[in-house]
Amino acid sequence: MRLLALHVQDFRNLGQVSLAPSPHATIAVGQNGQGKTNLLEALYFLSTLKPLRAGRLSELVRWGSTGARVTGRFLLKGAEREISVEVSGGVRQAFVDGKKAASLEDYFGGVSVVAFTPDDLEVVKGGPDARRGFLDRAVFNRFPAFLRESREYGRALKNRNRLLREGPVEPAYLEAYDETLAKAGARVYVRRRSLMAELSPRAQATFASIGRTPEPAAYGYHPAHLGDVDFAVADEAALAVALREALAARYRRDSERRFTSVGPHVDDVTVTLGGRSARAYASQGQQRALVLGWKIAEIENLETAMGFLPLLMLDDVSSELDPERNAYLMNYLSASGAQVFLTTTDASLVRGAAAQDTLWLGVRAGAVTSPAPAEPPPVDEPQPADEPA
Repeated sequence: MRLLALHVQDFRNLGQVSLAPSPHATIAVGQNGQGKTNLLEALYFLSTLKPLRAGRLSELVRWGSTGARVTGRFLLKGAEREISVEVSGGVRQAFVDGKKAASLEDYFGGVSVVAFTPDDLEVVKGGPDARRGFLDRAVFNRFPAFLRESREYGRALKNRNRLLREGPVEPAYLEAYDETLAKAGARVYVRRRSLMAELSPRAQATFASIGRTPEPAAYGYHPAHLGDVDFAVADEAALAVALREALAARYRRDSERRFTSVGPHVDDVTVTLGGRSARAYASQGQQRALVLGWKIAEIENLETAMGFLPLLMLDDVSSELDPERNAYLMNYLSASGAQVFLTTTDASLVRGAAAQDTLWLGVRAGAVTSPAPAEPPPVDEPQPADEPA
């Protein structure tokens, strides 16, 4: 898979941007607040139909504009394919080769992207919400149908919570909502479990090489309040039964709090180091190495599953890593052969990922220029001649 061309119109603070990315590294350089991350978010939104940061779709539209549009032309398995996404009036529309996409599966069609941001580096010491989101982005990358499936769960949860907020409700009346929520929740459980089974061993192995500690890392996902069901082996039907029973058992609590207290939306991802909570006991450097191990494992796992590397996006991550781990990451990206998009305020931090055909971009006040102002010297710098005696 390769992105051949990208066009962005009225997205965030970007007016009109058209570029032909390098097949290896495209690096956007600029100060904070100029639009570097917006360029990556446009590509992420195109590839996933989900905002990378925005809470509402309307936030993606440039101030004073009526809508935003992002278009990409991809090379997929030897054939070119164009996808576009538009946002107008708070509504998102997706297109394939100029026609409205018939389904989400038709739209994605093999396009995959892994994004790595400074917020990701804080996920271990953050709250459960951040870790769930971190996990679910990886699940979506591996199983694109998860976008639709998670939305189904979200709608079922919203309906049940609305009923609870309206006041006391009889258990029998709630059963129909519980049935729908349990079926959708079981699908989310299965997707998350499948992803963790593939990813965890790879992430543990990667951390072992970069963690600077003999203590082993472990990544886990074990839903709470599901009774005696064996989550590791239970099939989807059994998980739906267990969740439905848990919802019924917590009826009184949910009625009092007017909120559904069990299900995938309240679960957490456990990250341990030497058997102890990484959030409580790991140093900041170790916590970031744990996240780095996860991201590299995600890339390798997708390559194994799909037969090709996803697009890789790194938003100023290098400035947040110590020099040794940053060098490890840059060397990994360079050796992977993946198509990479990076942003940075300091070009010297990402030189290790650059190749001879790197496209350097400058970003300032929403304008993107190429080459970047004060473009860094070539990767293979000639050595100075000896001084005459």
